Amino acid sequence: MILLSISELTLPLTNPVLKFLLILVIILFTPIILNKIKIPHLLGLIIAGAVIGPHGFNFMERDSGIILSGTAGLLYIMFLAGLEIDLADFKNNSKKSIIFGIYTFTIPMVLGIVSGIYILELSVPASILLASMFASHTLIAYPLVSNLGVAKNRAVNITLGGTMITDTLALLVLAVIVDMTTGEVNSVFWVRLAVSILIFGLVVMLLFPVVARWFLKRFDDNVSQYIFVLAMVFLSAFLAELAGIEGIIGAFLAGVALNRLILQTSPLMNRIVFVGNAIFIPFFLIGVGMLINYKAFFNSAETIKVAAVMIIVATTAKFIAAWLTQKTFNFTVDERRLIFGLSNAQAAATLAAVMIGYNIIIGETQTGDPIRLLDENILNGTILMILVTCTIASFVAQKGAKNMAIAQAGHSSTEEPEYQEKILMAIGNSETTDELVNLGLTIKSKKNKAGLFALTIINHNSTDSSAHKNAKKILNKATVTASATDNHLHELLRYDLNIVNGISSVVKEQNISDLILGLHVKKGISSSFLGTLTEGILSKCSTTTLIYKPVQPFATIKRHLIIIPHNAEIEIGFPFWLVKVWNIAKNSGAKLVLYAGTDTLKVIKKIKSQHPVEIEFNKFDDWDDFQIIANDLKKDDNLMIILSRKDKPSYHSSMTKIPSYLNSHFTDQSFILIYPIQTGVTNTSKVDLMNATIMEPMEKLDEMLKTIGKVFSRK
Repeated sequence: MILLSISELTLPLTNPVLKFLLILVIILFTPIILNKIKIPHLLGLIIAGAVIGPHGFNFMERDSGIILSGTAGLLYIMFLAGLEIDLADFKNNSKKSIIFGIYTFTIPMVLGIVSGIYILELSVPASILLASMFASHTLIAYPLVSNLGVAKNRAVNITLGGTMITDTLALLVLAVIVDMTTGEVNSVFWVRLAVSILIFGLVVMLLFPVVARWFLKRFDDNVSQYIFVLAMVFLSAFLAELAGIEGIIGAFLAGVALNRLILQTSPLMNRIVFVGNAIFIPFFLIGVGMLINYKAFFNSAETIKVAAVMIIVATTAKFIAAWLTQKTFNFTVDERRLIFGLSNAQAAATLAAVMIGYNIIIGETQTGDPIRLLDENILNGTILMILVTCTIASFVAQKGAKNMAIAQAGHSSTEEPEYQEKILMAIGNSETTDELVNLGLTIKSKKNKAGLFALTIINHNSTDSSAHKNAKKILNKATVTASATDNHLHELLRYDLNIVNGISSVVKEQNISDLILGLHVKKGISSSFLGTLTEGILSKCSTTTLIYKPVQPFATIKRHLIIIPHNAEIEIGFPFWLVKVWNIAKNSGAKLVLYAGTDTLKVIKKIKSQHPVEIEFNKFDDWDDFQIIANDLKKDDNLMIILSRKDKPSYHSSMTKIPSYLNSHFTDQSFILIYPIQTGVTNTSKVDLMNATIMEPMEKLDEMLKTIGKVFSRK
């Protein structure tokens, strides 16, 4: 037995087990303690790093292990920011992001250069480098904002886009200043830099999604998928460094590139967020804290002066940029707080710039001491600036995010509940179980408190002793898949005479609102199946019913082609199936391609203006000519067909030919058939306004949209 030596208990700690244990204890107890005094735990981790670091009680050194983990955490923050960004909102707000990016880069640059030259009396190159440190920022507060549920807010999206712009420009300034002081900036330098950045951007944005889609189609192992994503993040960061810019830009672009392939509701996304928040990001924050040397501020008045100037200039510049953005786009005060809180924290690029400037020797004193581009006072002032700006950013972002979260909760609590969403998945095949659960998670609204339901039916007359065991195995698989996303799934095992009776009984007993049925991947769809379904389940159940054939993983689908019949918008079930389609677009990022009549398209265009997703509109009236759709269908597309019951306004006789169309033209495509709910919606007084528009389809569009808005508000 080997005993722990006394030398391993001396400070700083050298035993890796003790070091890791200490960090885990900090990560565990810091949020618990600070939540009681309402201090953001992100700030607490930075302070904890200062306490245990070499300038504090010296429990640990900021060694290569801390630096490695911290670098991974920083890249993780940027990757999550790109991964969680709403691409539809990002495109709609791209101009606003550019304007904010210009504000948050130009204002700090101007104030930084002026203060560097006239207050701190630095050289012009040193002042420009100092100003670039003020212009860049790190999304320290992003995990806090994301945890409070406002990461999809327009202010957050604009800030993320602006972050990419200002950090890129700031790091380009850094590259130019370094070359000016150590080499030569000429036309060759600019051409090389532009070409390398262009190649890097094209590789990440065009090649990464292709490689990721190929991998995710062929490998469904959870560990392999996570490691693959992590490898893509670090590869992108490395390619960014090769191109002459910082790795954080590469990590952010990797998140944007993989955004559509990692569903927001998927187990993979849950693992990415969990590991980042539990390990990597706390390591980064603790590592930042270890840089803080509070002793320097008691030994030099010049250091205090430099730090004060840096803090005031950086904070003022970022606040002005946030204030101008608010006034330019008529944002609320809380949205301004979000912008300022996310953009005020200095850490990653700031550290890179100050360390590079500190290591550049531009001459010697008479005594032989090196003259640095940025001296030790700037280095120490930067560390204090990081602490103060991260503190301000955490408090301001938390206040803005909390206020917005409370406002959203208050708004939703005043709405009349029209129905309670309960999604039932009828599963009987182990091969399609995961995809059915993934579809259920994707269409589920955020306000769903009932969870998901999975049902397996065993024939009442069956004498097969293994049937019960196999059914429990399938249900357990569904539960594991749902649990991986922190969603509760209710297992339902039923003995019945046939599947139709079993499903319809459970739908009534559990008051199910949405039903998902699965088709085997290798089998076609028969007319008898739809006939039995229509006569059985659809005639007995008041549900929005989705019939899904998953040919490929749902996350790898690029586009959803949706065929909508004439008069679909005047049926009672219209907003209820449409919100499911909208959730698919929101949670997957895949593009919607609509084929519908003029009146239907007009209604959906109005909805898109209020709830933006990426969508393309095509006029389509001839249900007898499905070949048009087949010609438009591409690889990795999913087909959705909105059907109806007989004697309903949107029913078309050609709907009976759907099985033959699917079996002849769409054998290699995933598809979803959707039967809208027809009856059974509680509090339908407002929804009935849509039925009142049958004679005058578009005259009461405003009333219809208000009704649809009530349903959409539950997303």
